[in-house]
Amino acid sequence: MQLTSEQRLDDGVLVREFTLGEIPGTLWTPASATPAPLILIAHNNGLPKRDARLVARARHAAGRGYAVASIDAAGCGDRPRSAAEEQTRADLRRAMRAGEPVDEILESLVGPLVEKAAPEWRTTLDALLSLPGIGGPVGYSGWTALGIRLAVSEPRIAAAGFFAGGYVPHAQREEARQVTAPVLLLLQWDDEGNPRQRALDLFDTFGTRQKTLHANMGGHTGTPWFEAEDAGRFFDRHLK
Repeated sequence: MQLTSEQRLDDGVLVREFTLGEIPGTLWTPASATPAPLILIAHNNGLPKRDARLVARARHAAGRGYAVASIDAAGCGDRPRSAAEEQTRADLRRAMRAGEPVDEILESLVGPLVEKAAPEWRTTLDALLSLPGIGGPVGYSGWTALGIRLAVSEPRIAAAGFFAGGYVPHAQREEARQVTAPVLLLLQWDDEGNPRQRALDLFDTFGTRQKTLHANMGGHTGTPWFEAEDAGRFFDRHLK
């Protein structure tokens, strides 16, 4: 891991940019010198790690005493996308505008993204936990399909917060039965991109008995800010 820049914010949070091979990432650490539990914030492919909403979530968690990290997955942020990925995304946008079925397109897009991203996140986790000031346990927050894969394959993840969940590949829906870590699922009731019933069905599928569903009115980007406080309390219960 190569640290490429660092900045101390007014609230004492230290922000460091890093690269791990070809993987670019950002690490936020709290002002406290005590080894901090780690939360991985993973976004869906296409939302860069510098997105304002993601940065706000990271700073909020760091303010509660957590180390927080995010990386740009392959094809995300400044990392190049293949022509095939661009075509699949264009096909998806066209089908959604036309009100056509999109399951087959999503399977062909999201499934491979998860397969690429999961090993990169495990490599990143190894590197982060070797740094001074960062300790376990580890939490996960964000992209549901990737989070399911990591929660099943990575025993160091002790709690997971998922967003939406309407469109999750078939493989990860099956894997959800194996998730045993505590889960918090956030659902926007009128999410235009994630069918409500599928998210409810996914919640029912999770194998863990420690699972909580929070549903709020509004579209995909309308998650109320108080959910950040509730997510903070969720991670406090399971990581501290």
